[in-house]
Amino acid sequence: MKKVLKLILVLFGSIIGVLAFVVVLFLQLSPQFGQSPNEEQKIEYAKTGHYEDEKFINLEEFSLELNCHSITAMLREIFNPNPNISPSKNIEVLKISFEEINNKTDTLTRITWFGHSTFLIELDGKNILIDPVFGDYAAPHKWLGRKRYNEEMPIDIEQLPQIDAIIISHDHYDHLDYPSIEKLKLKANHFFVPLGVGNHLKSWNIPQEKIHELDWWQEIKFGSINLIFAPSKHMSGRGITDQSSTLWGSWIIKGNKDNIYFSGDGGYGSHFKEIGEKYGPFDIGLMECGQYNELWSDVHMMPEQTVQAGFDVRAKMILPIHWGAFTLAAHSWTDPIERVTLRAKEMGMPITTPQIGESVILGDINYSTDRWWENYVLKNKK
Repeated sequence: MKKVLKLILVLFGSIIGVLAFVVVLFLQLSPQFGQSPNEEQKIEYAKTGHYEDEKFINLEEFSLELNCHSITAMLREIFNPNPNISPSKNIEVLKISFEEINNKTDTLTRITWFGHSTFLIELDGKNILIDPVFGDYAAPHKWLGRKRYNEEMPIDIEQLPQIDAIIISHDHYDHLDYPSIEKLKLKANHFFVPLGVGNHLKSWNIPQEKIHELDWWQEIKFGSINLIFAPSKHMSGRGITDQSSTLWGSWIIKGNKDNIYFSGDGGYGSHFKEIGEKYGPFDIGLMECGQYNELWSDVHMMPEQTVQAGFDVRAKMILPIHWGAFTLAAHSWTDPIERVTLRAKEMGMPITTPQIGESVILGDINYSTDRWWENYVLKNKK
């Protein structure tokens, strides 16, 4: 009996050892994880005033609750998920063609939502992609995430015309997608990214001259467009040992006549009001709404806070993002849009709810308010 138990323990230990070796090998060899800052860069980052102990920090108090209580609560949610945690069937998207993008008029500002936080913005004759995630999984491997809700994208990367600029908010997998960047790197002329994210791009063989790294409140001209990188209340990291080693934030995209705010990810804070005072009003605010939990409320806003943040930045209208494509939290997949539309109505904030692939034309009063998500919820689900 002792020999059998010993054999079982040896076998179990061997399996654990092999798994650990595979994990380490994956972390070391997979290009997904990008590249960490070098010592010279760390010295420069320390001069920003928001970099301590080799990590970027937030401007306000920030906490991510990780203790026995919170871990137990998260495990309970994982093993007893909301019955409406994902759509009842594949989400049909609206298709957009190469010709439709390529033949646009330069005076038209068109914003097309590709689900989650990915957008194609056509502004002042430029094609701009924000946080382009075209893959099926927002994770370094498909075993580590749930599949995207929609089987097709509004347009495949290969069908896109030349992209003038790609803008990245931070390096989490649902915003910086290695397979998408690999396909886009020859199609994109410029990459505008937070401090440190350029290391990932360089490790993926994107030329230095294409990469523009910005700190909070830095501005850069891009033709007639003024790009400003602004704070958010969040974090970063792609691996186990690189947490908050790169910066995160939001973007102001100001053209000849239209002013756009993209929130990126983050919890609610005073930075929204400061952004509104400095750069508002905005014709539209693309505002994070989804993947939240009371246990990490400093990392992601609640939907009601999304509406307040829209008022704070002085947005004339908001478009809820960070939902509708992936399950990254335990709440119902429709909870974000139901709550944010309700609060927007209560507070008198204009809100548009386009389908994936549907465009919003700035200046057009006939923006979408369709409750399209109701077609993908089973009647017996709540």
